[in-house]
Amino acid sequence: MALRDSRRRCDGRVGHVESDGAVTRTRTAAAQPPDLDGSADARAPAADTSWTQRPERSNQAMLRLMTWISLRLGRRAGRLVLRLIAGYFLLFAPAARRASRAYLARVLERAPRPAELFRHFLGFATTIHDRIYLLNERFDLFDIRVHGGELIRDIVADGNGVFLIGAHIGSFEVIRAVGRQQPGIRVAMVMYEDNAQKINRTLAAINPAAQQDIIPLGRLDSMLQVRERLDDGMLVGMLADRSVGPDAVERVDFVGAPANFPAGPWRIAAMLKRPVILMVGLYRGGNRYDIHFEQLADFSNVTRETRGAAQRDAIVRYAARLEHHVRQAPFNWFNFFDFWQPARSRDAD
Repeated sequence: MALRDSRRRCDGRVGHVESDGAVTRTRTAAAQPPDLDGSADARAPAADTSWTQRPERSNQAMLRLMTWISLRLGRRAGRLVLRLIAGYFLLFAPAARRASRAYLARVLERAPRPAELFRHFLGFATTIHDRIYLLNERFDLFDIRVHGGELIRDIVADGNGVFLIGAHIGSFEVIRAVGRQQPGIRVAMVMYEDNAQKINRTLAAINPAAQQDIIPLGRLDSMLQVRERLDDGMLVGMLADRSVGPDAVERVDFVGAPANFPAGPWRIAAMLKRPVILMVGLYRGGNRYDIHFEQLADFSNVTRETRGAAQRDAIVRYAARLEHHVRQAPFNWFNFFDFWQPARSRDAD
């Protein structure tokens, strides 16, 4: 089913589309009213890498078991297990708990209650769990509302390629529902090779038939692959809120204090002179998601002299829009490490 400016019935499991101006609402017939890690290859010192040093607490056998429970017994049964998982991490992941408490204190502007810490962990676990259904195309289980969908509709109609920039907020996987609505949408994700391998293992555990077009960074032909996908009219996705290794960063205000954001994704977009659209998939509780598409920047006409300033402006706007969304949906922020840690303290650690 395609994104349209009128309401219509369609086949498939997504139900129907309701549209009102710039807000498109995808509502399922049955329902009633998320570590894709991407970063860029710009290299410079002073990037926060603490999140990359955390060992993975999941394994493929457990993921396959959770997939079996969820698909055989249903989402409700799977969500019961999630409460146990969220409680376990809340009790036995002290670093993540401290990071959650520090973040919630910033965004709520008060000390978070224990129930709110649990809600934060449970929201994260839920978006991971919902990937099982999204990867198996069970869109009938969700009420997904699309805001700014005309941006994607126009891009697909024109055959132009753009950068789709996301963050570790809510779920990036819900874009599959938009792809269901608009069959012309094709997305390739850009990420470091280690992360690409993790994603491929996860996809294989959840649904071996699910395919993800991933461009691994750090190779000689990485930029060439990105350009080829863009020239072919694809959306090239990157998550631009975490730096990896010695990535160059810009330190800008975010939720009341300066924080580091990687400059690499914006450097790539500026070098290739492409527009950039923000995509945020917010989990709203129950079976509801809100997908937001927003124009962030257009590097089509930048010159070598103006490129640096344009990149900085784009990062500042990106951080401002992320702040807007996390203040609207505070339990959707899924960076469980000290995001605001200054470079000097980080290097000392």
